[in-house]
Amino acid sequence: MGSSEERVVAVIMVGGPTKGTRFRPLSLNIPKPLFPLAGQPMVNHPISACKRIQNLAQIYLIGFYEEREFTLLVSSISNEFRVPVRYLREDKPHGSAGGLYNFRDLIMEENPSHIILLNCDVCCSFPLPEMLDAHKRYGGIGTILVIKVSPESANQFGELVADPDTNELLHYAEKPETFVSDRVNCGVYIFTPDIFMAIQGVSTQQKSRATLRRLSSFEALQPANRSLPAGFVRLDQDILSPLAGKKKFFVYETMDFWEQIKTPGMSLKCSGLYLAQFRHTSPHLLASGDGLKKASISGDVFIHPSAKIHPTAKIGPNVSISANARIGAGVRLVSCIILDDVEIKENAVLIHAIIGWKSSIGRWSRVQASGDHNAKLGVAILGECVAVEDEVVVVNCIVLPNKTLNIRISVVAMNSLPLLSLIRKIWEYVH
Repeated sequence: MGSSEERVVAVIMVGGPTKGTRFRPLSLNIPKPLFPLAGQPMVNHPISACKRIQNLAQIYLIGFYEEREFTLLVSSISNEFRVPVRYLREDKPHGSAGGLYNFRDLIMEENPSHIILLNCDVCCSFPLPEMLDAHKRYGGIGTILVIKVSPESANQFGELVADPDTNELLHYAEKPETFVSDRVNCGVYIFTPDIFMAIQGVSTQQKSRATLRRLSSFEALQPANRSLPAGFVRLDQDILSPLAGKKKFFVYETMDFWEQIKTPGMSLKCSGLYLAQFRHTSPHLLASGDGLKKASISGDVFIHPSAKIHPTAKIGPNVSISANARIGAGVRLVSCIILDDVEIKENAVLIHAIIGWKSSIGRWSRVQASGDHNAKLGVAILGECVAVEDEVVVVNCIVLPNKTLNIRISVVAMNSLPLLSLIRKIWEYVH
């Protein structure tokens, strides 16, 4: 059971500062992977899932952020989970498959039998042990986690067709213009080391050919192609699409939750999904009112031990309160993320809101939105160090850092505007 032949290495793609602009203003001062969901950095959730894999030898984080931004996280996670965690910084974009291949020598140092590849901005239950068992039964190069979505939303993702009996991947299309399937790629994979040979074949062909001819599975897997990848290799279009139907890739379907964390609004929804998961996996992380002098807690709520909550506050459901937050008397919080050092004064009400670091909400003020996580203004967002003065109502707004709101501010009937225009108008309004 502990032999080197069964060792597993996990790789988590965390992106970089040139990506994730839709996550602003929350990502202006903190890397998106470190933004807290359910009281933990976003990247902690896939890392925790990897820990459930037996014989896990190493976890690698691959991205474009400066190494110093992940130093503290890597150290704390390594100590907590007792599994080595290392951050690998890419020098330039290589694509999802090319990034994996770029660090193949390090990844293969542990001589793993399997490689888990995850995307940091995916929110799901990560059924990795079950997926690994299925992968071993299938016997292919890789297994892809898939989920059924509505036909209307399927074209936002990679659509795929699989054999209903064998689960073999038969066809793959990334964000097709016409409907292909209501099964989509979740961005969670398990590979054998043969994946490097497949990527190598694609890279070699991209370097040498003058046309965009697709590779056959035979070409992609030839051991003679040993040159370093010359270009940008995408896992979906360059690997999965041409090798579909070649008995190389299989699928494992999850019936649990799954979302992509692309916007602040979706981060609030995903925080709630992880809080709900804690009921089954980590109930000790959820607040119950004990030790809070009988503050009213409803639903799934996370409260950092250093936060100060007044006994008359009513909190929940779907609320996460970070370190050193101060929640005053009579405050009502529903579906919120409250970040570090936030002060919410007496009788304020927050509904469907994210309150940035060191911000303050005045007495009898109200910050709220509709709660439509897919809408541009479905969640009210205050950036870092925003002050909402007493008796001010803020509705359907995104507020940039270091602003003071002292009159009612509301944005309605503006969802057709680009998000940047919305932020600019709000900035002009409160400057």
